[in-house]
Amino acid sequence: MEEIPSSLPPEDFHQVDEWILDKPGELTTLRASLHQALTGKTLEQGTGLARIPEKLVLVASELATNALKHGIPPTIVRLLSDGTDWLLDVADHDVDGRPYIAGQRAPGQGGFGLFLADQLSLSVGWYQTEDTKNVWARFGTESTQAVPSADQEPNPIGTVLDPRSDPTP
Repeated sequence: MEEIPSSLPPEDFHQVDEWILDKPGELTTLRASLHQALTGKTLEQGTGLARIPEKLVLVASELATNALKHGIPPTIVRLLSDGTDWLLDVADHDVDGRPYIAGQRAPGQGGFGLFLADQLSLSVGWYQTEDTKNVWARFGTESTQAVPSADQEPNPIGTVLDPRSDPTP
């Protein structure tokens, strides 16, 4: 198990929107609303997303799922911005739990939320308040984190293929 750094998120971000979730069935609404907050456009089923919104929506969904599954409700998802970058902050009310990147698992067993946040964002961290445990991830145009190409060494959790590559041998 690899712990993510305990640190406050970067300063100078203002809140753009907030969602409060009590059950997994609300994740679909979160994804659509988050996409609209990021792009100003509604998310239509089957529509591809631009790179940063796609990453942020995926990580938001994964972190919110983690909070709903392992934390204490309600889960609070906040989207913040400094005018250039985006900050995603997901909170639950389990102040005794510590977030960590899950170890090696077979596909379909879950446990990839924090791993994806770490891989797809500029930075990731967590902090506690008196009432909440918060995990945050920062996204921006300077992101050097990208999906590894198929010719890179596999990560310890599993191989992530570049979706632009041809999967046939």
